[in-house]
Amino acid sequence: MAAPAPKQEELQPHAVKDQLPAVSYCLTSPPPWPEAILLGFQHYLVMLGTTVIIPTALVPQMGGNNEEKARVIQTLLFVAGINTLLQSFLGTRLPAVIGGSYTFVAPTISIIVAGRYNGIADPHEKFLRIMRGTQGALIVASTLQIILGFSGLWRIVVRLLSPLSAAPLVALVGFGLYELGFSSVAKCVEIGLPQIILMVALSQYIPNLAPLMGIAFERFAIIMSVALVWLYAFFLTVGGAYKNAAPKTQFHCRTDRSGLVGGASWISVPYPFQWGAPTFDAGEAFAMMAASFVALVESTGAFIAVSRYASATPCPPSVMSRGIGWQGVGILLDGLFGTANGSSVSVENAGLLGLTRVGSRRVIQISAGFMIFFSILGKFGAVFASIPGPIVAAIYCLLFAYVGMAGVGFLQFCNLNSFRTKFIVGFSVFMGLSVPQYFNEYTSVAGYGPVHTHSRWFNDMINVVFSSKAFVGGAVAYLLDNTLHRHDSSARKDRGHHFWDRFRSFRTDPRSEEFYSLPFNLNKYVKRANVGEIKLPTTSPLVSFRFPSDHFSPQIARRGHPPPLRLLPFRPREITEPNRIRGSPRRRSEMAHRMDNEYDYLFKIVLIGDSGVGKSNILSRFTRNEFCLESKSTIGVEFATRTLQINAAQVGF
Repeated sequence: MAAPAPKQEELQPHAVKDQLPAVSYCLTSPPPWPEAILLGFQHYLVMLGTTVIIPTALVPQMGGNNEEKARVIQTLLFVAGINTLLQSFLGTRLPAVIGGSYTFVAPTISIIVAGRYNGIADPHEKFLRIMRGTQGALIVASTLQIILGFSGLWRIVVRLLSPLSAAPLVALVGFGLYELGFSSVAKCVEIGLPQIILMVALSQYIPNLAPLMGIAFERFAIIMSVALVWLYAFFLTVGGAYKNAAPKTQFHCRTDRSGLVGGASWISVPYPFQWGAPTFDAGEAFAMMAASFVALVESTGAFIAVSRYASATPCPPSVMSRGIGWQGVGILLDGLFGTANGSSVSVENAGLLGLTRVGSRRVIQISAGFMIFFSILGKFGAVFASIPGPIVAAIYCLLFAYVGMAGVGFLQFCNLNSFRTKFIVGFSVFMGLSVPQYFNEYTSVAGYGPVHTHSRWFNDMINVVFSSKAFVGGAVAYLLDNTLHRHDSSARKDRGHHFWDRFRSFRTDPRSEEFYSLPFNLNKYVKRANVGEIKLPTTSPLVSFRFPSDHFSPQIARRGHPPPLRLLPFRPREITEPNRIRGSPRRRSEMAHRMDNEYDYLFKIVLIGDSGVGKSNILSRFTRNEFCLESKSTIGVEFATRTLQINAAQVGF
């Protein structure tokens, strides 16, 4: 007996989602205060890893001791809290933690080994001199992101970003950090491996076995697993398990080898120029600017991942550019305070949004409060900062994977049956992994990068740029996507460009204002045009489209002709002026601000009708001049935009 034919709905692919579903708390919906505080503390614990690892690696090479290392960590933590608050209030407004970046480590090491510091015998004096040199380089490097961001130049770049070119960029932002994962876990596998197993069990298996307590285990798996494994490592330490172990093993496994608790002060408030006046060197500044540009690209990918896990719409280019500008301000603060490192979006905290399914902005703002609080109370912060490195690396294994999969998820907007798509994605990901691997292997063997000229600053610039997996892969995908068959209409659909059309301007999708508008009604100060100054003419050449049923018939469609459109005059009195909007003053203000500042007039048209009558084809004919006889029924809502130039006026539909 033959098996029954599958139902029609079983053959349908998964629907494309502008916003990620199944998120418990999105960007603008905060959890209850007790839960939000615990989640904020969990984000604080996660960002401590990078905050501790980078100064621990750099400060001893600079000549600093444990006290100076603890002070640098406190400063980096304090500035990270300020930068996170600035980004969440005035930048992209996404729940992104702005912390230390591994991208700036290479140019900092280049400053450390510079010949002008070799003659300093006193380690403390050498530390201060090198710190001042990094401060000067960071201050100069910050201008790159500030100019590109606040001038709107980066907005032009982001406008050309499609789901196809964004997928490799975001994926490599997460997967490209694989070197910080299990290779570091293996340095003390008896601690790191239990941490991985416990995290996976608490966040993925136990919620299904115990549904009543499942949400608690799912959202607080990091806190629970770290507490248990940290206690286990403490018992191994006091029990003498590492008494006769090698010094390197003791450093990675013992809970009392960080030196942070003894080196930290009880109360200390970081302040600008605490290490002295910055010094400036042109070559070092150029190398740091190259790192700043790489961090800019990586942060763009991380912002895209954060917006996805916050269940927000794609970040408009103008908002992305604004966020990059404020990140440049953050690097400027790094230079002023002296953190020995620049700032970018914390990739691990972006992954934590996906693990907890909580993308609330308030949670990140609370975590910024924890950063500032524990940076001032040094002893208490040092206790949490002394978590063994393999535990942190185990957390990376899970959270970096979430960020990488956010990039893979953008391929849902693309045509994966297209050979153009296969080539761009495959080639960009492969080159993003292969080229930096070559640079890193060459450096580890020869002691310097493949580019080795007499100009040290030029060598550093090239080596920093091509050592970033996300930068190389994202740049290759961006270049190919915008040059290969660019004017082919089918290629435009294959790359998913049309899905993001309505998000390329802040005002063309009403959800953008909900997610990304500035607080305290600050948007009115950044608008390029005042909506209240628009004056309508007494006679208008604009037209409206009406689609009478007698002008459309199945016979016409079957012959391959699109339905004719009847153009009727549009009366000026049908246009609503801002000062005629009904309601309270607040309501009038809200409605006026929703009008797009890029248009002289903006019309929002809604097409409503029965299924299969041709609404989607009417929309595509008007916006893209396309008509498809074999189009499938639209599931949900479809949006499209078009701009017309009518009598020197920009008219948006």
